[in-house]
Amino acid sequence: MGRISKRLWLLVVISFSSAVNAEWVQRTEAIMGTEVAVELWADTGAGGEQAIEAVMVEMRRIDALMSPYKESSELARLNKLAADKPVNVSTELFSLIEKALWYSRISDGAFDITFASAGQLYDYRAGQRPDEKTLQQAAALIDFNGVLLDQKNVTVSFSHPGMRIDLGGIAKGHAVDRGIAILQQQGIQAAVVSAGGDSRMLGDRGDRPWVIGIKHPRAANEQAVKIPLSNTALSTSGDYERFYIEDGVRYHHILDPRSGKSVEAIQSVSILAPLAVDSDALSTTVFVLGIEKGLALVNRLPGIDAIIIDGSGKLHYSKELLMSGGE
Repeated sequence: MGRISKRLWLLVVISFSSAVNAEWVQRTEAIMGTEVAVELWADTGAGGEQAIEAVMVEMRRIDALMSPYKESSELARLNKLAADKPVNVSTELFSLIEKALWYSRISDGAFDITFASAGQLYDYRAGQRPDEKTLQQAAALIDFNGVLLDQKNVTVSFSHPGMRIDLGGIAKGHAVDRGIAILQQQGIQAAVVSAGGDSRMLGDRGDRPWVIGIKHPRAANEQAVKIPLSNTALSTSGDYERFYIEDGVRYHHILDPRSGKSVEAIQSVSILAPLAVDSDALSTTVFVLGIEKGLALVNRLPGIDAIIIDGSGKLHYSKELLMSGGE
């Protein structure tokens, strides 16, 4: 066997061995108050497990940084001190708050991280909500313009005592994007990373796209829509995620910043975007804006699509999806 032939033979053997050992690897953990799942194709099972662990470590880091419920988190410290003085924060937290405020501006306040001023008063597990007077006082503190950023010194301050922020509408999307970035750095070419209702697909699942289902808002084990996706992020916000029903009224965690009360007339909003940080923020934004204004915003943003399920269960699609045969 000649020298070149031997080399080719060796390459074939190595390629065949890698293909035989390659496999799909997946894991699910409870992080960031939700279910975090990673599935990927790796050359070896051990290599896949290491890649997944790197993603989970990153998810835990972001949770420790941005959880409003952990007293040791940077966000909790910010909420405690920012009404009294400018607080130095990490560039990561600063950038995410800056991104959130951009969505507040383009949506005229439909997306507002200061909703936490009222959101903290609800306990959906216990079926508890604030009385009208308490809610009005808290709602008066919901104002994204009161979050003041100093880019030079990388500080954040609040203009009103009692104001709080919560990044629950954007942090999980950021974490998903970080997870995908870590997998790409490790040479992974096919994966899906999800955190609750936020997912991002890398490549395809074998020889076909990933097929992602959008949950039926009123049927526990059914899907309203299935979508084939590659290299795309998908986020869904629904009134079924954290809620309770009292006297026929559904109280859920997606609040209208103008009133501090649960948004009505929509059951779920799903957003398709290149990055999960954007699909995450926009799913909440469009939910609050409603069908007409929400679709108008989506149709203005390049590379963004939406599927809305209204209060009666009817599906509404953004312009690009309709043109491609969404219905």
